[in-house]
Amino acid sequence: MIEYRNLRVALLGAGSVGAQVAALLIEHGQELANRAGAGLELVGVAVRDVNATRSTDIPRELLTTDAESLILGADIVIELMGGLEPARTLILQALNSGADVITGNKALLATHGPELFEAAEQVGAQLYYEAAVAGAIPIIRPLRDSLAGDRIQRILGIVNGTTNFILDRMDRAGESLETALATATELGYAEKSDPSADIEGFDAAQKTAILASLAFHTTVPLDAVYREGITGVTLAQVDAARKAGYVVKLLAICERLTDEQGVEGVSARVYPALVPRDHPLAAVHGAKNAVFIEAEAAGDLMFYGAGAGGIETASAVLGDLVSAARRHVIGGPGVAESTHANLPILPISRVITRYQITLSVVDQPGALAAVAVLFSGHGVSVETLTQSVQLSDSGVSTPSPTATLVIGTHEASEADLAATVLALESSDVVSQVTSVLRVEGS
Repeated sequence: MIEYRNLRVALLGAGSVGAQVAALLIEHGQELANRAGAGLELVGVAVRDVNATRSTDIPRELLTTDAESLILGADIVIELMGGLEPARTLILQALNSGADVITGNKALLATHGPELFEAAEQVGAQLYYEAAVAGAIPIIRPLRDSLAGDRIQRILGIVNGTTNFILDRMDRAGESLETALATATELGYAEKSDPSADIEGFDAAQKTAILASLAFHTTVPLDAVYREGITGVTLAQVDAARKAGYVVKLLAICERLTDEQGVEGVSARVYPALVPRDHPLAAVHGAKNAVFIEAEAAGDLMFYGAGAGGIETASAVLGDLVSAARRHVIGGPGVAESTHANLPILPISRVITRYQITLSVVDQPGALAAVAVLFSGHGVSVETLTQSVQLSDSGVSTPSPTATLVIGTHEASEADLAATVLALESSDVVSQVTSVLRVEGS
């Protein structure tokens, strides 16, 4: 029997996720209350337009355009508006009033996270954000709580469903990036007006900053995350990857590295990479997300599921709501974020991995040897090499045929690889450096 007083819940935003949260809270309120140990009263939903069409029906008397008044007196505030403002201001108002806050706003956390966490700590409130990374997949709590006593070495994540859908279509359906993007847009995975947040890697970079901060107990600002999108990925690269036993994925990577003096630091980066087909992440298809963790004691762990979707993400929000309610029932201050390791953020040049470089070279004696000299001269060791000669339309070699070299390297630093590529581009025997892809997860 529930004896604790009802907790007043204010909801900011009624988009695809917010509307589902409201509907589920109304429909399953009693069941959630039984789990939490306190009644959960939805006191209002702040929206821009009370007359707008929504994915679920919300009682009209709950709708309001006055978010600030709604926050007053609330025990728990759920922010699902998105964007930086007025979300930041409203969350700070809620925290300063002593309310716990639940948010799915990855952009806000990646940009203003330290300010918000400090505000929560000052008043003993709690900021919950399971829905900010990978939708329905429980990854925030495992990193913050379950693995807090372990030492995480690396995280490899597929954290953007749109780009995974596009790359998967390129790999399995043979579609070009443009065609796959059109399919993703038609199905609602990509924004019609501007898909750049997804395909340019901005969305994944925001989530990477959050994951790295949690995993390494260090504040990782968004501008410290190295970012490349998938707009440069071609069908030819995807086909070559398949033949070599790889699949191309846009990866969020958080990793412990050392600097030139051997001091430990953090690398946070996003880019398209080659993943071996026997790696668990290679089997993540469609718009699904997955986060693969390499921990010192726990070993390899993988979290897989829906990375987006209104009702799926609402599941994570309601999980946070139950946790927040339980904290009110039990009492005591909120738990502060652990960012006391203060590890330095290392530049991309410190990354060490393997690479696959595709070159177009003049097909003449000595060309291959000249290329090999450039690699060895910059400390990059060649592991594999395949060669093909470009033929004319009639099927015979052109007068000055061009050979395509696909070179796989042993592990090398990003700095050495960059110097090698620069030298290749300046070489008389190299017509073009067609592509450079990193190999991760091997």
